[in-house]
Amino acid sequence: MTHVVITGTGLYTPEHAIDNAALVAAFNAWVDAENAQYADAIQRGEREPLAHSSSEFIEKASGIKSRYVLDASGILDPQRMRPKLPQRGNDEPSIQCEMATAAARQALAAAQVDATDIELVIVACSNLERAYPAVAVEVQQALGTSGYGFDMNVACSSATFAIETAANAIASGSVKRALVVNPEICSAHLNFRDRDSHFIFGDACTAVVLENSAVAVASEQFEVLGTRLVTQFSNAIRNNAGFLNRVTDSDPLALDKLFVQEGRRVFREVCPMVAKLITDHLASLELTGSDLKRMWLHQANRHMNDLIARKVLGYDPSETQAPIILDRYANTSSAGSVIAFHLHHDELVEGDIGVICSFGAGYSAGSVVIRRL
Repeated sequence: MTHVVITGTGLYTPEHAIDNAALVAAFNAWVDAENAQYADAIQRGEREPLAHSSSEFIEKASGIKSRYVLDASGILDPQRMRPKLPQRGNDEPSIQCEMATAAARQALAAAQVDATDIELVIVACSNLERAYPAVAVEVQQALGTSGYGFDMNVACSSATFAIETAANAIASGSVKRALVVNPEICSAHLNFRDRDSHFIFGDACTAVVLENSAVAVASEQFEVLGTRLVTQFSNAIRNNAGFLNRVTDSDPLALDKLFVQEGRRVFREVCPMVAKLITDHLASLELTGSDLKRMWLHQANRHMNDLIARKVLGYDPSETQAPIILDRYANTSSAGSVIAFHLHHDELVEGDIGVICSFGAGYSAGSVVIRRL
């Protein structure tokens, strides 16, 4: 029987960081300018005045204190309020390729694997910067891996869905080693002029090396005990940007071409769905919540993570048992749960069991149960 192991992870963190205070200052400056521009309409009751944001509101609503982004200046400019990234030529490396290779090289070094030994590359993230050629094939060329590569998108669950795909390819014998990378440029699809969501996202990229245990040599190895995925259609989280926009004559700058969500509905519907996914997955492996030493959950909202962990464990999790990284990284979509794993696994000992779990738009959710060898 083939055993699949995770042998290395990597993390690319952008150099720019924006704390809540700076983000709020830019947002409130824009609000004041808008309210001044439409002061007469507001006075006549024809238009509602826009409300200020605050650091206290953001942290209470989400647990987020800061976020890393590829560009801070454009976001913090009240006249622009979106990242400013220069367009690259076709013969230059794409932004996501650069992020992916940086994280991948860390993961390969940790796994003690040469790039040429990787036979499958999956680039999995919420937004791909182009339709084709696949970013994964570009990453394959940049790293010098063998075999093949492809892109996939399952929104915030892209990493766990890709991990299952890679694990299945290894278990079937079609490849011995695979690389999963998650270059998330979430700041590019965030509406920084929406008070309810302007603080949610940050940018980052993670990488995971998976191998057939028979060829793995890394000092740290985590056996994949099982994976389980679930999807359930919902419009509660949506982004309508797409290649058909130009032929349907829809407004490319309309608000629905950016991230839109019904936050309370998402909380109400997703939390029980994810808790059931993890609990049922553990039961299928003859495990229970009490067997979990660590829960590396999707990093979207502190309240969601606490509730899901409490439902699975039966008690409030400690900071160690369900580590939080969204306070400084914010929501990095599919990269979040892998960042939590990357930063919070060193102290686990042989036999310790944990779960990497994602959840988000779709709805989609993925559970990867692993054991330290």
